Amino acid sequence: MQTIKLTLAYDGTAYAGFQRQPNGVTIQQRLEEALRAVTGEPELRIGAAAGRTDAGVHARGQVVHLRTEATIPIERWPAAVNSHLPDDIAVIGAEVAPPDFHARYWAREKRYRYTFCISPYRVPMARLYSYHWPRPVDVAAMREAAALLVGRHDFAAFRASGGSARTSVRTVTRLTLTEEPPFLHLDIAADGFLYNMVRIIAGTLLEVGTGRRSIARVERALKTGHRQDAGRTLPPHGLCLEEVVYGDGPSCPPRAPETAPDADLEP
Repeated sequence: MQTIKLTLAYDGTAYAGFQRQPNGVTIQQRLEEALRAVTGEPELRIGAAAGRTDAGVHARGQVVHLRTEATIPIERWPAAVNSHLPDDIAVIGAEVAPPDFHARYWAREKRYRYTFCISPYRVPMARLYSYHWPRPVDVAAMREAAALLVGRHDFAAFRASGGSARTSVRTVTRLTLTEEPPFLHLDIAADGFLYNMVRIIAGTLLEVGTGRRSIARVERALKTGHRQDAGRTLPPHGLCLEEVVYGDGPSCPPRAPETAPDADLEP
């Protein structure tokens, strides 16, 4: 038995999220079907994913782990699994991991990007991967508000209802806005995220950029923890899981899935 760590990229447009669902096709379902075909293990399931991305969210650097008896050379895993995957999902990396490696619990940091398309007209080729906004925004004001969110805070105001994480305290290590006209990229890194946290932060900063929300109101949202003090939740298609950073061991102790710090569906 060996533990395999796989890195995935996928277009989440056609899927009901990463995690298996009773009523919808998911990334996990398609991946496990491919893994069973490759290994010949009919009951094989992945152990966990680093982030349980929501419906419509994309990934360039999702990570999963699995335990298998298969003896396939590690360098052949990506091609072997990809031959059984649809075109909108790909394994882009594989390595043999320590026996106790866990894709979620060993993660030290996750990095997401939310992309805006700031243009008076739609950009059809970008419609599935960015959120279109037809008017100019004040990027300097957005950056000033973003700076307030960096550090260790209670992000209760930036969590959608329905999450199950035991604590809403998170440490945001980086939150930047990069202009690449007509695109504006919001890049955020943290030790974990709450349900829809990135999409709510993106919506809040967009409202700052359009003048609908003051920077003082963003600061108030952090202090009160009230959802109504933060901005709206933007659609999922602008969001992408870019990278998961790992240390040499678990960053949090194993818990039952419903009580784990990142038990919420992610941003």
